[in-house]
Amino acid sequence: MSRDVQPDEAALAAAREKKRASEENEESPFCPRSSPLGYREKHTRHKGSASMVWAATPGMLFRKNRDSSFYPLDLSWVFGYNSSLAVHSLMDGEHRVLLYVSSHTVVIHDILQNRQSHLQGHTNVISCLCVSEDKRWVATADQGPDAMIIVWDSYSGVPVRTIFQSHPKDGLCAIAISQDAKYLVTISAAAVQKVSVWRWTWLTGEPTCSTELDPEFGYQDYVIFNPQNPHEFVSNSKSQVIFYLWDDSGLQYGAPFLINQTFKCVVGQFSQSVFHFNNTQALTGTSAGKLVVWDMHEPRTLPEERLPKPHGVTATKVVTMQEESLTVLQVLDSYIVTGDVNGQVKFYDGQLRLLTIYSHDKVGPIQSISFSTILRDVPGALPSSRQPFLTRNFILSTSDATMFHVATDSTNFGRIMTEAKKAVNAIACHPQEPLVAVGSHCGLLKVWDYKQTQYLVSRIFTEAGIQCLSYDPEGHLLAAGFTDGRVYILDAISLQSICEEFQCSQGPLTHIGFSHDSKYLATADETYSVTVYKRVLQNDSRCWEHLAGLVSHYKPIRGILFGVHPDSHKPRLLSLGEDRQLVEYDLNSSIKDHLVVTHRDRLEQAAVPLCLTWYPQLSTESFFLTANNCYKMKLYNSTTKVCRKTLLGPTYGSPLEKIQILPRTSSADPRQHYLVYITKDKVGLQMLPVDGNPHKSSAFICHPDGAADFAVSHDGRYVFTAGGRERTFMKWKVNLHALDAAAFLGGEDLIPFYNLLDGGREGKFFRDMEDYFYYVQLCSQGIKTLETRQVSTHIPLEEIPSVMRAIGFYPSEEEIEEMINEVKFSKYADTGEEVTKINLDDFIKLYINHRPALGLSMKTIQRAFEVLGYDNKEGDKVIDRGDFLSLLQCRGEQMTEDELTECLITLLGKRPRKEGSELDTHPPTGAAALTEEDIPAEITAEVFVADILGLPIAEPEKKEQKEKEESLTYKGPES
Repeated sequence: MSRDVQPDEAALAAAREKKRASEENEESPFCPRSSPLGYREKHTRHKGSASMVWAATPGMLFRKNRDSSFYPLDLSWVFGYNSSLAVHSLMDGEHRVLLYVSSHTVVIHDILQNRQSHLQGHTNVISCLCVSEDKRWVATADQGPDAMIIVWDSYSGVPVRTIFQSHPKDGLCAIAISQDAKYLVTISAAAVQKVSVWRWTWLTGEPTCSTELDPEFGYQDYVIFNPQNPHEFVSNSKSQVIFYLWDDSGLQYGAPFLINQTFKCVVGQFSQSVFHFNNTQALTGTSAGKLVVWDMHEPRTLPEERLPKPHGVTATKVVTMQEESLTVLQVLDSYIVTGDVNGQVKFYDGQLRLLTIYSHDKVGPIQSISFSTILRDVPGALPSSRQPFLTRNFILSTSDATMFHVATDSTNFGRIMTEAKKAVNAIACHPQEPLVAVGSHCGLLKVWDYKQTQYLVSRIFTEAGIQCLSYDPEGHLLAAGFTDGRVYILDAISLQSICEEFQCSQGPLTHIGFSHDSKYLATADETYSVTVYKRVLQNDSRCWEHLAGLVSHYKPIRGILFGVHPDSHKPRLLSLGEDRQLVEYDLNSSIKDHLVVTHRDRLEQAAVPLCLTWYPQLSTESFFLTANNCYKMKLYNSTTKVCRKTLLGPTYGSPLEKIQILPRTSSADPRQHYLVYITKDKVGLQMLPVDGNPHKSSAFICHPDGAADFAVSHDGRYVFTAGGRERTFMKWKVNLHALDAAAFLGGEDLIPFYNLLDGGREGKFFRDMEDYFYYVQLCSQGIKTLETRQVSTHIPLEEIPSVMRAIGFYPSEEEIEEMINEVKFSKYADTGEEVTKINLDDFIKLYINHRPALGLSMKTIQRAFEVLGYDNKEGDKVIDRGDFLSLLQCRGEQMTEDELTECLITLLGKRPRKEGSELDTHPPTGAAALTEEDIPAEITAEVFVADILGLPIAEPEKKEQKEKEESLTYKGPES
C-alpha cells in the first residue's frame, strides 16, 4: 500500500494558468531568464557600478583584503570540519577549492594556495547544506534558536538571501537546490517533520507550498530534486522513501510500501536516493549493499501539462550490488555512482552494470563524493577497453574526518586532510614559537605552525582520549592529560615520551599546568582531586616523579593556578572548585604522598566561582581575578584572599567559563592590559582595569555547541578556541585598536554607567536615586535642625545599605560588608588611609557593579521553593509557615526573633506610623499572633512575593501561573 496527499484539481489548474501568464512577461521577477536572481539582481544594481554579486567571478573572494578588520577578534582560520556533512569541490586544477562546514561557519578552502574564506551568518551549528549544479549558489541551514536559511554566492562570499523563521522551533535537517537553482526544498528537524518548497529569489518570507509528514515515515534526513524536473523531488529516512510533486497550489507526496517480504530478501536501511538519468526510474541505496529500483508508471512530464500522481511510483526490484553497506548514491552524466563503508567508489551504467572501481586501503567509510565541473582532456580511447574515460576528478570525504582528491586519469588518491574524529577539548600554545598543539578524544595529538597554517607533527594515542594540554614555560615539554587519568610528558617537538606515563588519578583529567620554573606539574580530575608531580635528578638526568595527591574539593574543580610567592619567588599552587573553596598548597613542605594545604578560603556566599587568573600589577596591591555564574568578576588580595572589588562582567548569554590575561604585543600600549575569555559559546576580549563598563568588552560566537577551551599565542596576536564535540578549533586574530575604539565611542566617565540605569540619565530612576541620596544627607544632619546645613556631595558609608534598599536592591549582610569595605579600603594601599564617605558618581558605579546582573526573577524564587518546600494537595510547591519562620532564624544569615518580627510588621503594614515622626520606632508586638493572622499556613512563591514582600509579579509570570492553575482545575468528565 502507499500513502498520498493531493490538492484540489481546480486549484491546480488555476495555479498553472497564473504561472503560464507570469512566464509570458519578459520583465517578470518571478521567472528569471539567465540567473536565479534574474530580475532582482539586474534591477537592483548600483547606478554606475555593478554589484559585488553581479560582477563576481570564481575565486574573487580570495582577493579580499584580509589584513583589515573592524572587529576586536577576526576569524582567521578554521581547523577541522563537520565530517557528517558533505564536502563539495568548487574548483579543480590550478586552484583546488573545497567547500565544507565547520561548526556555524562555511569554509571555502583553496588547498593548493593554502588560504581560506569564511561565510559567517549562522548563530547555530549548520545542520545541512547544498550546492547548485554550477557550484555558484550555496544554501545552508541550522538547528536551534532562531534557525535560519542562508543562500550564499560562492564567487563573492555575499549572502544573497536570508530566510528567517523558516522552521523556528527546531530548525532543519535536510535541504536541496534544484538543477536550475531557482528552488529550495527543506525538511524540518521536528518530531512532526514539515517539508517546504521555497522560491528563494522571491522576497516573500513564506514557502511556496509545504506539508507535514506522518512520524511513522521515520526521520527524513535526505532530500534531492529531480535534475530533469524541478517540481519533483524525493526524500528518505532509514525506513521509508517518499516521492513528491508540487506546484503553486500545493505539495503532494506518496510513500511506496516496501518491506523485506516484498521481494523475499533483506533490504536493509535506506541511505540515499536519486532519480535515474532515464527519467523513468529512481534508485535508493541501502545498508545491505542493495539498490532499490523504483519505476514510474506514468510519463514524467512537466506539471503544467500533466501532474502525475506520486503514488504511481512502486518498487519493481531490489538489486544486490555488493555485501558492504552503500553510503553514497549519485548520478553523474550517464553513470550511477556509489560509495560504501569500505571506501570504494563504483561506477555503473544505466543497466547497473559495473564499469570501474576506485579504491584505496586508507579510505574509510565514504560520507560524500563531489565531482569537479572542470573537464580534463580525454586521452585517446582504447577500443577494446570497457572502462569509461572519466573526465572529472572528484573529492571524497569520509565519516572518519578524512578528505581525498582522486585524479580519475591515474586513480591517484591524494590525502587532503585528516582531522579529529571525536571531541576536541584540549589546546595549548607554545610559550616561544608559533606552535599550537591540539588534542581530541580520539587520541589524536597534532601540532600546527599557526603563522603558516601548516601541520607539523602528530601522534595517536590508542588507550584513551586527550582531555587537556600544557606546554612548560621553557617550551621543552608538552604535558597531556587523558580521559582515563593518565599523564604523558612529551618532548615538545617530536611528541615522544620522555618518561613512563603516570596513572595516579582515578578519573578523567580536567586541568593540567606547569609551575613558572618548570619544576612542578599539577593536574585536576573529575574525582575532585589535585595531583602534583615533581621534576627530579636521577643519574644526572632530569626525570619526573609523582609527589602527592589530595581530594581537596567536594564539587568539580574549575581551575588550578600556579603562581610565585612574592617574598621567596618559589612556586605557589591554588585550586578553585564549585564548592566555592579556594585551596592553597604548600609545595615546599609537601613530601611523597602527602600534599600540604596552607589555606582554605570560601570566596562566594551564594554564587559559584567558575574560573580564576592572576591580575596584572596595575597598583601597589596584588590581586587574582575570579568570575562567577552571576556575571560578576571579583578581585581578591593575593595574600589575604579578601574580596577587594566586585564588578559587572560581560553579559553575553552565559557566564565566563575560562579567563586569561592577553600577553603584551609589540604594537600595544604598554600601559594597557587585556583579558581573553570564553563563555559557553563565545570568545571575547575585555579591557583592563575591569570597572563594569560594558563598552570595554566584546564577544563573538565561536562554537555554538559549546567552547571547550582556549589558548593565547605567546605574542598575544592570536586566540585559539577548541570546539569540543564540534571537532574543530579556530584561530582568531586580535585587533586591540577596534576594542579601544568601541570603548571610546561608548562614552567616558559615567556616561556608560548612566545608560545601564532604567531610563538613563534623564529617567525617573536616576532622579529617585538622587532624591534618596540627598535625603540621607538631610537625615544625617537632622530633619528638624535649625543650624546652617552643610552642603555636601557625599554620604557616610554606613548609609549605603539604606539607599541601596530604597532603590530596590536588597543585598545580604555579607554583600553589605563587601560593599563598605570596597569603598573604605579603596585607597588604603596607596595612602594608608580609610575612606569614610562616598559621592553620587561612585555610588552609581557601586550599585551597577553589585546589583544582580539580570535582576531577581520569579523563576529564581520558585526554584528556591522547589528546594526548600514540598508538594501540597493541589500540587503546588509550598513552605510550611513554621518552617518558613524557622529557616529565617536558623539558616543562612540568621535573624533574631525581634528582627524577624520587626521586618514582618513593616512588610505587612501593621505598624501605625506616628504623624510627623522621622523614623518608625514603634516597638514590635507579638509575632505569633501576627503570623497566624496575616501569613497563610502554606506559603507559595507567589504569596511570598506578592503578599509578604509586596513586590509586583511581571505579566508573563502571572500568565504562566494562571495557566498552571487552570491546568490543575477539575473540569468534569468531558475535559
